[in-house]
Amino acid sequence: MSKPLPPTLREKSRYLVVEFICGVQITKKDFGRVLWKTVLQVLGENGVSRLNLWIIDWDHGLGRGIVKVTHDSVDEMRACIALIKEINGVEVTPRVTYVSGTLRKAQSKL
Repeated sequence: MSKPLPPTLREKSRYLVVEFICGVQITKKDFGRVLWKTVLQVLGENGVSRLNLWIIDWDHGLGRGIVKVTHDSVDEMRACIALIKEINGVEVTPRVTYVSGTLRKAQSKL
């Protein structure tokens, strides 16, 4: 059985609160598909591996969610989210409303 990594050796994460303004509900599956497609097109496979991208939480009723990335790649992730213009043929306006170092604070802003 292996020991967990001490906090000094763990990779630092940032949590982005993302919001999409549109007239329809967006599911987590649709958001994830479009986000991964956009990130792969912009950064390539090597860039995606550096992001350590995870969709933590998603509220399909409000079109908001929390995306986890490494602390070095926040600007790259913001750029990729800004490039999303439509989901399932519906025009959307993406917005990163908050960036946090802790999941609890990001969830309070959701």
